[in-house]
Amino acid sequence: QVGLVESGGGLVQAGGSLKLSCAASGRTFSSYALGWFRQAPGKEREFVAAISRSGTITHYADSVKGRFTISRDNAKNTVYLQMNSLKPEDTAVYYCAARQLGWILSVWSDLGDYAYWGQGTQVTVSS
Repeated sequence: QVGLVESGGGLVQAGGSLKLSCAASGRTFSSYALGWFRQAPGKEREFVAAISRSGTITHYADSVKGRFTISRDNAKNTVYLQMNSLKPEDTAVYYCAARQLGWILSVWSDLGDYAYWGQGTQVTVSS
């Protein structure tokens, strides 16, 4: 079991930046692959970014590639999402997710791949 708590959301103008954090409870953080998803009003939750257990492999949705960066600090039990060049269409509730075990270099992008979810943090980008 792992508990996930997101923070860092807020209101930002288009073109601005935000850095989301997701702190995990437990002592086996390095055994989890991690991901960020988002859900805009009236839309389904969608994949944003993922990072492997090792932290060396990352994967991004095409819509955020080149603007967002996922990273993890296993010593701090935290995963981050640095968001630059934000657009109004990035407005959503952002969720972090965790999946235990699996190959150390694997990344996952489907909602069903993840067993643990945070409560979400709101990101609003004004035009």
